[in-house]
Amino acid sequence: MLQAARHSAIIDAVQRERVVRVSDLAQLLGVSPMTVRRDIEALEESGRVERIHGGAKLPGDASTHEPGFELKSTQLTAEKHAIAVEAASLVQEGMAIGLGAGTTTWALAKELVNGPRITVVTNSVRIADLFHHGASSGPARFGSTVILIGGERTPSDALVGPIATASLKQLHLDVLFLGVHGMDAHAGFTTPNLLEAETNRAFMASARSTVILADHSKWGVVGIASIAQLEEADELITDSLLGEDARRVLDENVAKLRIAETQPS
Repeated sequence: MLQAARHSAIIDAVQRERVVRVSDLAQLLGVSPMTVRRDIEALEESGRVERIHGGAKLPGDASTHEPGFELKSTQLTAEKHAIAVEAASLVQEGMAIGLGAGTTTWALAKELVNGPRITVVTNSVRIADLFHHGASSGPARFGSTVILIGGERTPSDALVGPIATASLKQLHLDVLFLGVHGMDAHAGFTTPNLLEAETNRAFMASARSTVILADHSKWGVVGIASIAQLEEADELITDSLLGEDARRVLDENVAKLRIAETQPS
């Protein structure tokens, strides 16, 4: 594909999705990620897109875009699966755990659905449905209890807002597994949704420990609202494609950093 055609296709994708990843564009265009990065640099110089870590976005359309669940669930599936398997190893029989909304926590739920009997508190309709119906064999046959908190629904299928926050203040969890939109050395863990940030902070306050689940593409991404600083996470589980600089920063700030070995999606 000629450069002009690639540039046109990239602009169309950015205008349609608002935020696109280099890996997705490379697959779409049938070229290498390096070629896509050069194209994005050229388009940024002309002011038609803005380069971000791992992709591109509409110029000036910063931190409030929230991709829908369906789109995110098709991205970086191998990385999310590896993170989910690592996280599942921390869950034991009888625990009360929190599962924040998102596609990485949804991947964890798939690992737990036929696992030990636990109590799950979640603000994700998708995760609650998964436990209700079981992994693949019809109605669930296990003894886990699922509590779905209420609230206003976001594009990522999280239930957020005052009702969700009030519900969480009454609960006491052993561990919370929380997905994030972005993580950054200065901004910490962030989300593009103000109400979701507030709900996630309430989730963290209800738990003895918080485990952040975030693949390598989240590094350097900053949403409009901070959930917590890096040092507020008890553990962070990411994948082995995370860069060395990011590993160093996270290792210095997060109490425990776990790297789940994976091959790129």
